[in-house]
Amino acid sequence: MPTNGIHQVLKIQFGLINSDNRYLTAESFGYKVNASALSLKRKQIWTLEQDGDSSVVFLKSHLGRYLSADKDGKVSCEAEKPGSDGRFVIVTQSDGRWALQSEPYKRFFGGSEDRLSCFAQSITEVELWAVHLAIHPQANLLSVSRRRYAHLSAQEDEISTDSNIPWGKYCLRTCDNRYLRNDGTLVKEPDSRAGYTLEFKAGKLAFKDCDGKYLAPMGPTGTLKSGRSSKPGKDELFDLEESHPQVVFMASNGRYVSIRQGVNVSANQDEETHHETFQMQIDKETKKCIFHSNTGNYWTLVSHGGIQAIATEVSASTMFDIEWRGRRIALKAGNGKYICTKKNGQLAAVSDAIGEDEEFVLKLINRPILVLRGTHGFVCYHRNSNLLDANRSVYDVFHIIFNDGAYQIKGLGGRFWYVASNGTVCSDGEMSEDFFFEFRECSRVAIKGKNGKYLRGDQAGTLRADAETLHRATLWEY
Repeated sequence: MPTNGIHQVLKIQFGLINSDNRYLTAESFGYKVNASALSLKRKQIWTLEQDGDSSVVFLKSHLGRYLSADKDGKVSCEAEKPGSDGRFVIVTQSDGRWALQSEPYKRFFGGSEDRLSCFAQSITEVELWAVHLAIHPQANLLSVSRRRYAHLSAQEDEISTDSNIPWGKYCLRTCDNRYLRNDGTLVKEPDSRAGYTLEFKAGKLAFKDCDGKYLAPMGPTGTLKSGRSSKPGKDELFDLEESHPQVVFMASNGRYVSIRQGVNVSANQDEETHHETFQMQIDKETKKCIFHSNTGNYWTLVSHGGIQAIATEVSASTMFDIEWRGRRIALKAGNGKYICTKKNGQLAAVSDAIGEDEEFVLKLINRPILVLRGTHGFVCYHRNSNLLDANRSVYDVFHIIFNDGAYQIKGLGGRFWYVASNGTVCSDGEMSEDFFFEFRECSRVAIKGKNGKYLRGDQAGTLRADAETLHRATLWEY
């Protein structure tokens, strides 16, 4: 079952696109709204809030103000708190678009440019909005009824919903780029049976297929496929949660850190299994790391400096500092001592300084694909050059290859990222080049190039490796 520190539900954020292919925009001046923007940026992002268990939703702008419509259909976005005029009902269409109906006045919201109103008595093209999700595409899917996480099955032939903790690789498009069809099979190319309309109920998410049925976990392993229900009940509801990094550690003795032998955390194994895999959670306030095992327990500091996987609650003893040292890391426990690998393989926080025995290789294992979003948007290929944009509303998918504590990033045509002499990051390298990932904050990574500088998006939106120090622009959702 999900325990404290893990269950972090994502806010549902999105853009709304009208029939003219323009985004609903909340202007900073005068709290006005229009539908004029061609792309999804900060002003075009809306957050969905739901009114308890009812079907009513509120739409909050990037300014923290709520969309509202009065009895005459006049639309504004000035309210600081949800009010009666801000109550909308989402009427989903068979093609996945939404109509937004004012709950108190039963009129529909639509229009173009600055001519928006909520006065239509029926739904036409002008009142339909396409939904562009603005959350990061990699997330965990938790079944509300089973309290279990969806994951690619061991046989890799279905998505199962039987994991107590979010262990492995997830999403409706799986890590091997296959898509979930409504019959539970995985296919390489999406078709109508692999497309779902998003619906929201009581703060939860439901997936409606082309036949009007909903995805649900079925059978003993919770195979994810469409059931018989035409209405979303508890079995058809899901939470989207932050996807934490899962890692393995290799110690200086060349062996993997494991709990296979019991509660002691020891570097004594030669293979990567669930016993050697640890979920790394980063505390949002202290930036310290918590390591969660597949048994459901946390690493914790015990007497005499030993490290055991026995804690069931997060405390000061379960938090560790990571020091990033290029291809290696060091871990400092709550007693101020560094963790070292003893001759028998056991880990103990007893060292005052970092030597070879205090260094570990950290390997990320649940991100074979990489999608990066920074302060200005997603990282994508530049349309007319070998550069990379870092300000796009849509994302490109890249693949990462682990190389002795570093990562190589591969894209189209098997070409690699590299840092040019002027600091720009290019995407057409014939030879691989190492980048260094530093997991600094919850859901965010800093990436350092071979020049020792961090990647950031500059004001023009170009991806560069030219930042000397960490700041907001160098932290990427991944």
